[in-house]
Amino acid sequence: MKNILIIGGGGREHALGLALSRSSEAPFLTFAPGNAGTRRLPQAQNRAIGAEDVAALVEYARVERPDLVVVGPEVPLAAGLADSLRAMNIAVFGPGAAGARLEASKSWAKEFMGRHGIPTAAVATFRQSESAAALAHLRTQPGPYVIKADGLAAGKGVLVTADQAAAAEFVRETLSGGLFGEAGNRVLIEEFMQGVEVSVLAMCDTVSGRIIALEPASDYKRAYDGDDGPNTGGMGAYSPPGFMTAEVRQEIQERILEPTLAGLRAEGIDYRGTVYAGLMLTATGPRVVEYNCRLGDPETQSLVPRLASDLLELLEATSAGRLREIAPPRWKDGASVGVVLAAGGYPGPYERGAVVRGLEAFDGLEDIWLFHAGTTLDAAGQTVTAGGRVFNLVATGPDIATARQRVYNILGEGRIGFAGMRYRSDIAAREILRAEF
Repeated sequence: MKNILIIGGGGREHALGLALSRSSEAPFLTFAPGNAGTRRLPQAQNRAIGAEDVAALVEYARVERPDLVVVGPEVPLAAGLADSLRAMNIAVFGPGAAGARLEASKSWAKEFMGRHGIPTAAVATFRQSESAAALAHLRTQPGPYVIKADGLAAGKGVLVTADQAAAAEFVRETLSGGLFGEAGNRVLIEEFMQGVEVSVLAMCDTVSGRIIALEPASDYKRAYDGDDGPNTGGMGAYSPPGFMTAEVRQEIQERILEPTLAGLRAEGIDYRGTVYAGLMLTATGPRVVEYNCRLGDPETQSLVPRLASDLLELLEATSAGRLREIAPPRWKDGASVGVVLAAGGYPGPYERGAVVRGLEAFDGLEDIWLFHAGTTLDAAGQTVTAGGRVFNLVATGPDIATARQRVYNILGEGRIGFAGMRYRSDIAAREILRAEF
């Protein structure tokens, strides 16, 4: 029996674990640290090792020698976890620190795109000592304003606003270290791109020289309905977007994904993991909003229920540098819609420890998946909230409208809940409106 170590404790890792548990090889799964849902999977256990505790993860892997390590979050990748594991001849799905710069440093990613002709927004970058210059540059720009912290900020280091005063305050607070600490040592002031956003996650293997796009998904980053409020780690996602025609997918492959692969190989970067391209489909074609170096959350939760191929085979081939040897993944017909159930106050301060009710209602359901994210067990063995994003409720159906109706029907019936629970009510609504006109 193969032993798989999955790093992370969110909804993405629960979804990956579910898919891996259904592999023909029936592997044994260990989650570090996991959550209340991952421990319920067949042949699975949690280990109380934080996803950012790279030294402890390396030591655990040295002793236990897993057959494959799947790294969910970006922080351990940026810290070089994959490099340390590969140095011990342990197979790992995820890029080393050099490749993880695609996400860990937005300024480096912009320079990478410039070197390799990958279309993106125009940008000016400023260091902490250049706050006055940054503010002067901001005053010359037309709104809306796009301001980004350079480093990792858990999906919250971006401000898009039409208010120049708010943009200037964000620049000042970021460069002072008050908002994001070291992640704000630089800020990027970008051109505002007009268009439709889409997430394209791709398996990337620079060893054999292949990059394979997974099914596209659209996520919702703002906290509230109507894309209002602050950025979050993601409040929901659906797949596939109706605007992603075969022609658009081919253009993304040719203009974005293949040049990214070629650029990584040209720079000698060993990249065996996910290239996540957050894209804006503009009037002049697809342009990169930003890269991530790992599978998306909440996109993964909406993709896993649609995956017909064996995920273990796909991850093993990528980690071994033989992605070119296997067939592209197969997908089930239909669509999926996923809604994040969040704690009140998220992405700001929120309470933990609220008891979850209704979990038993999801046992044995078809076409409905409840992925745990911020959950744990209390001393009495009850499932309680332990994070800002607590669950991902995902439904599938023959089309977006059916899947959307299923997920919101469950929420409307109150089948699951906890004190302070909130969610967006407009996930995938634009697809329904598009279909009507």
